[in-house]
This record gives sequence, C-alpha cells and structure tokens, in this order.
Amino acid sequence: MTNPQIDYAAMAAQWRAERETTLKATRTELLAQLRALGINEVTAEYEGYGDSGNVEDVTVQPAEVKLSEALATEVGDFAWSLAYHHHPGFENNEGGYGTMTWDIAADSITLDHADRYVECSHSYDEGL
Repeated sequence: MTNPQIDYAAMAAQWRAERETTLKATRTELLAQLRALGINEVTAEYEGYGDSGNVEDVTVQPAEVKLSEALATEVGDFAWSLAYHHHPGFENNEGGYGTMTWDIAADSITLDHADRYVECSHSYDEGL
C-alpha cells in the first residue's frame, strides 16, 4: 500500500486563501453595519497567552453610539481573526497582544501587534 505524498505547503496556502476570503467577506458585512450606525472608528484590544486568549475591549467613535452585544462580538471575532491571520500562533506560550484600529470612513485598518518571548542567558563552568 502506498502512502500518497501530502503537500503541506499547498495545504497551508489553501487555508490562508480561505481565511483571506472569509476575512474580506466579514469585513464588507461589518463595514456596512458600522457605517449604517454612524460609526467613524472601531478599536479592539486583544490578548493571547498560554494557548488561549480573547478580545479584551471593543470601543467605537463616536462614543455615544452603542453596539449591540452581538455586533460587538462579531467585531471582536473579526479583530481576533485578523490578528491571527497576520500573526498565527500569537496566543501560544508567552503570547502576544495588540490593538486593531479601523477607520470606518476610509476602510483602513491598522494592526499594532507585539509578541512576548522569554530570553535566557545560561553558562556552566566546571573545574575552573
């Protein structure tokens, strides 16, 4: 019985393309909803570490506009997915965090992201 060759690079490229398609569709849908509410800007702060994480806060401008819980969740999920798309695995180990800022009028997104890491300096001296 032969084992078919698995092209992991092709699979990864396909998954990336599928994520991009989903992100674009979600972005278009959310953009229409946010513009209809008169929102100028959305900010979402996210945090990941220890193999998990979440969106900490979603705020909008003007501040008097209140998002429904469902729409705030959708925006948070979009922010998480966007961050993960650009920084896959950032929720692992020490993790990463950042802020997505979305200029709704210009439909321009800024992703300010940081990854944490542990640095060690070790030495061992014997028989000096």
